[in-house]
Amino acid sequence: MSRPSATEYAPFYQTYVNYTSGKDYEVLVKQYNERIIESWGAIPLERINDSYGPDKWTIKQMFQHVIDTERIFAYRALAIARRDTTSLPSFEENDYAKNATAASRNWKDMLIEWRMIRQSTNMLFASFTEEDMKQKGTVAGNTLSVNALGFIVFGHALHHLHILKERYDI
Repeated sequence: MSRPSATEYAPFYQTYVNYTSGKDYEVLVKQYNERIIESWGAIPLERINDSYGPDKWTIKQMFQHVIDTERIFAYRALAIARRDTTSLPSFEENDYAKNATAASRNWKDMLIEWRMIRQSTNMLFASFTEEDMKQKGTVAGNTLSVNALGFIVFGHALHHLHILKERYDI
């Protein structure tokens, strides 16, 4: 499959797609997978509870958000690839963050979980046929393809690494 066209996702996701380069999911894995995993592991332990302002997420909270969101995107890809015609819901990221237990979680456990989730997502996408990748479903009232979700998964993770650099000076 080639890069997704704008008809495969809602405009909201354009930012995430723009963070990626490459023609397909396999190329994304080769270009970004280890970098994304290693970047989170390189954060100094003394910085994980930092936030860049009042009422802003700590680094641990943002990392939990990235973990949660990857799970949600992978589920969406699975449901759409399996031709589930159910309209999938959106999710409120701030409610997820508020109700997550990031503050009390062990950082090393989170890093292990992240590596496993990335591996699981990559294996899921590797299992999809070309026909699966072409499938489109409805998420929050918008069309979304499995192919686009592959780019969105990586773009979302890259987006948050950019935030770490720009706002947290990591």
